[in-house]
Amino acid sequence: MFCEKAIELIRELHRMGDGQLPAFNEDSIRQVLEEMKALYEQNQSDVNEAKTEGKSELIPTIKFRHCCLLRNQRCIAAYLYDRLLRIRALRWEYGSVLPTTIRFHMCAEEMEWFNQYKKSLATYMRSIGGEEGLDITQDMKPPKSLYIEVRCLKDHGEFEIDDGTVILLKKNSQHFLPRWKCEQLIRQGVLEHVIS
Repeated sequence: MFCEKAIELIRELHRMGDGQLPAFNEDSIRQVLEEMKALYEQNQSDVNEAKTEGKSELIPTIKFRHCCLLRNQRCIAAYLYDRLLRIRALRWEYGSVLPTTIRFHMCAEEMEWFNQYKKSLATYMRSIGGEEGLDITQDMKPPKSLYIEVRCLKDHGEFEIDDGTVILLKKNSQHFLPRWKCEQLIRQGVLEHVIS
């Protein structure tokens, strides 16, 4: 049946839900593109036959195949666009370094797009907020307090805060730190917010 693989790509994304990135399905995309090529070639031969021999009974079949081509094209575009939106959201959630499990699900072109987006966002953040720039990825929700208690989930090494104090982040150690300094580490899984 026409367009089944293309629709399956969309269903695959729908099943994963927001915030999750399924593995890039290169095989299904290749199959959809091969189907599109076959439909196009069949249409070309039927159009030539309809023109030369005047077979008007081929026109409905040509139109049907053309509609299938357009549907496949829209499904692939929707699949790729939705993946890019998810990757962009992951940049805001995890920061400039994505976990290995997420990077594993991305193709080379998506990694390249992510790196370009990351650079564009960094350039923009440097251009606003004076000399140091402004990190707009911090405080995605308004903070209730400026300092929070955090527990270190894995060894991270030395961590310097604004007043020059250097803190050693070792596994299972707890610290009272400025929220905006440790939010990125919380998203990366190095720290966890201790809620008492």
